[in-house]
Amino acid sequence: MPTPTELLDQEDVRRDVDDALSLHLDALRDRMLAVDEATLPLLHEAEQLLAGGKRLRAAFCYWSWRAHGGRADSADRSAAIGTGAALELFQAAALVHDDVMDRSDTRRGRPAAHRAFAAVHRAQGWDGNPDEFGTNAAILLGDLLLSSCGEKATLATADLDPGVAARVRAVFDLMQAEVTVGQFLDVRAQVMPWGVDLDADEARSRAIIRAKSARYSVEHPMALGAAIAGADPASVRAYGLPFGEAFQLRDDLLGVFGDPAVTGKPAGDDLREGKRTVLVSRALRSASEAERETVMAALGDEDLTGSRIDDVRTILVSTGAVDEVEALIENLADAAESALRDADLDESGRAVLLALGRAAAQRRV
Repeated sequence: MPTPTELLDQEDVRRDVDDALSLHLDALRDRMLAVDEATLPLLHEAEQLLAGGKRLRAAFCYWSWRAHGGRADSADRSAAIGTGAALELFQAAALVHDDVMDRSDTRRGRPAAHRAFAAVHRAQGWDGNPDEFGTNAAILLGDLLLSSCGEKATLATADLDPGVAARVRAVFDLMQAEVTVGQFLDVRAQVMPWGVDLDADEARSRAIIRAKSARYSVEHPMALGAAIAGADPASVRAYGLPFGEAFQLRDDLLGVFGDPAVTGKPAGDDLREGKRTVLVSRALRSASEAERETVMAALGDEDLTGSRIDDVRTILVSTGAVDEVEALIENLADAAESALRDADLDESGRAVLLALGRAAAQRRV
């Protein structure tokens, strides 16, 4: 099986998406300079954030387009690449806002945007509260990236048949609305009772996974590619959604067990943020009273230490929660692969989608 890097580099997808992003950021720089050069720190943070992306969502979009009949030598290729760039802009906006809400310190191995802006405030000795400035600036950066992604999506589809372009934009608009709603559900879940009705807890967690992450990480990019090719975007759901859910469940495992040097996030960050995950829900089902108290006390504790993180990790393993989530990921990936193999698709595009989906479910970063 090709490595994730090899998959993303096939047909120069990553390079061309990067080039599309660079051109878009150059145009944005000109606009910002026309207003005031003091706005350029916003652009700098956008560039830093976009430089670190894997381009996985763009790849799902492109290879879905190819699988649904798109030709690499056709004029419509620019629409698939440009829509992939729009997805990367949307992802960057979502990360900035997510980091503000989660009060995260780092993103991709460097300070999260709100922390970086706060550091500039301190270094310059400006008036007021540096953390408030950092939060406000990061919110505006996220808004800037959101407006940019909408503009890029429109530009990318400008030369398509009007009916096709309208279907592509409908998918893109649905994706943006659904992620926002999913984010609200996540925020709401953080303040609701937890650990009383474990079935309800897990159902809520999986609903959030689907709305907030699974669909926009995998299903919607695939749907966009299908729509660009003139196919029914709903046809990808049978394999796009389970691959997306497997992707997010893997992310939940990495949020507790991931290597910070690889993930770019501090160890145990999801525990400090109090994430209501399937992983934690499964552990609480079979934990002893003492283990349950240890886990519940750790969730949402911003001062959680390394030794206490290790204690929770031990419980997550010993209760079988890790093995259960690994099995769930495998089952979802198997179901997605089965549906993808049964779909009426171009064989070369299908093969790459299969490999991308499996790489997303098994990734370590």
